[in-house]
Amino acid sequence: PKSAFTFVVQVKWQGKKYEVEVDTTQPGEMFKMQLYSLTGVEPDRQKILVKGGQLKDDTSMSALGLVNGQILMMMGTAGELPKAPQQPVKFMEDMTEDEMAQALSIPAGLTNLGNTCYMNATLQCLKAVPELKQALDSLAGGMGQSDPRNNLAASMRQLYDQLSASSDGVPPLVFLQFLRQVFPKFGAQDRQHGGFMQQDAEECWNELLTTLDHALKKGDSSVVEQYMSGTMATTLSTEEAPEEKATVREQMFRKLDCIIDKSVNYVAQGISKGLEQVIEKNSEALGRNADYKAVSRIARLPEYLTVAFNRFSWKASESVEAKIVKSVKYPLDLDVTEFCTEELQARMRPARQRVRDIDDRLAMERKLKAGKRPAQQEEVVVDPLPPFELDESLKADVGCNPSGVYELVGVVTHIGRSANSGHYMGWVRKEKGVGGPEPKSGADTRNWWYKFDDDEVSMVTDEDILKLCGGGDWHTAYVTLYRAKQLN
Repeated sequence: PKSAFTFVVQVKWQGKKYEVEVDTTQPGEMFKMQLYSLTGVEPDRQKILVKGGQLKDDTSMSALGLVNGQILMMMGTAGELPKAPQQPVKFMEDMTEDEMAQALSIPAGLTNLGNTCYMNATLQCLKAVPELKQALDSLAGGMGQSDPRNNLAASMRQLYDQLSASSDGVPPLVFLQFLRQVFPKFGAQDRQHGGFMQQDAEECWNELLTTLDHALKKGDSSVVEQYMSGTMATTLSTEEAPEEKATVREQMFRKLDCIIDKSVNYVAQGISKGLEQVIEKNSEALGRNADYKAVSRIARLPEYLTVAFNRFSWKASESVEAKIVKSVKYPLDLDVTEFCTEELQARMRPARQRVRDIDDRLAMERKLKAGKRPAQQEEVVVDPLPPFELDESLKADVGCNPSGVYELVGVVTHIGRSANSGHYMGWVRKEKGVGGPEPKSGADTRNWWYKFDDDEVSMVTDEDILKLCGGGDWHTAYVTLYRAKQLN
C-alpha cells in the first residue's frame, strides 16, 4: 500500500506530461533522479518550478504542500548536443548479414555511475530469469511505499522496462538510490580517492534476492523461494561419541558454494568440498564441544541454480580480500545428481534419462544436417521421443528441477585482485529466436552470448564463456546461473 507521504503529480516538459509518484520523505534530489530516468534530462540541467522558486537537491519535498494531480513545470535539455559520429553511419541496406544480425540482436546495457559495475552485472544476469520479471510486473504499488524494500523492487521493475524499451545505455539512477537506501554499505565512500567504493557482486546478488523474496512474497512463498531456492538436508555426526545418534536438519539454500583450494580443478570438486565440512558444536553425550562432520545433500533442486565461486580470502597482512586466480573449469551443462539425497535421485531418474535422450537426438540431428545446404537441412527429420512418466511429486512441484541437469545461462565475472576493486561484467546466454537472428560468422557454437560491459554490449560464443574459468589476469567466473534443462 502507498504511504500517507506519497502523491502522484504531473510534470510538464517540452509539451509532454509525465505522471510521477513522489515520496515526500525523500529530498528533491530523489525526485530529480526519477525525472532523469523518464526524460533523460540530467539532474543538474533540470529547472523545476515549485512553490517558493526552484527545486533544489536538498529541498524537503514535504514542505512543498503537494497534492495528487498537481502540475509541475520542468525546463532543461536532455543530454549533450549531438556530436559527429566517429565512424560514418551505416544503414541497414548497406550492412552485411553478420552486421545486420549484430545490430538487431544487441540489447541495452547499463551506464556505470561510478564503480557500479558490480550492480550492473548482477542486474543483467538476474534478467535471464523470466519468472522474476513476471513477478515484478505483477507487483502492486510504485516507488512511494512505506517499506523501502518494496520501493527497491518497484524501481527494479521500472529499470527492466526501460532496458526492454531502449537500444542505448540506461542509467540506473533511481534503482541505485533505493539500493543504497536499503543497503547503506553500497553507498560507502572511498576516502582516499574520492567517489563511491567498488562493491562485491556476489554480496549484491545475495542482498537483492533476499529483498525480492520479501517484496514478491504471495502467501507463504515467493518467486525467489519457488524458482531460485532449494532444500538442503544436512546430517551431523561425531566420531568422538559413536553412541550419539546422527541428526538430520533441513534448511533452504539459494546457492551452492564452490570451495577453491589446490586440489580443485573443476566446479563439481569445489561443490563437493562445500557440502562436506567439519564444525565444532556442543555434544550432549560428552557434555562438551566436539568436532562434528556435516554432510549435506540436496533434497529439492530449484529451476535456477546459483553457483558461487569462493575466489576471495582475507589477507591479514594487507587487510584485503585477496583473490584466488586458479583455473576452475565449469561446464555449459551441469549434472548435480551426485549431490542429491538418494531419495531425490530415485525420483529424478526418469527425467534425467529423458534429458540424455533429448541430448542424443539433438546431437544426431546436428550430425545429419552437417554439410547440407539450408534447404536440405529442413528435410532432416528425427523421430520424436516416446512419452515418459515424470514423478508425480516433481510434477506437482512448480519451480523445481525434476532431472538434476542444468544448462548455463548467466555468468558474473571479475577482473582484478580483490572483490572491492577491479571490474565486473555480466554474460548472458541469448535465447534462440529471441532478440533477432544469431550472427552468421561461421563460428562453431551452439549458443551465442551477450557480453555486458556496463553500457557496452557485444556478442560472444560458447568457447569465449568457457575461457572465463580463471588461471590468469583475464575475467574470471565469480557467480554462475544455471537453468533446468527442458524435458521437451
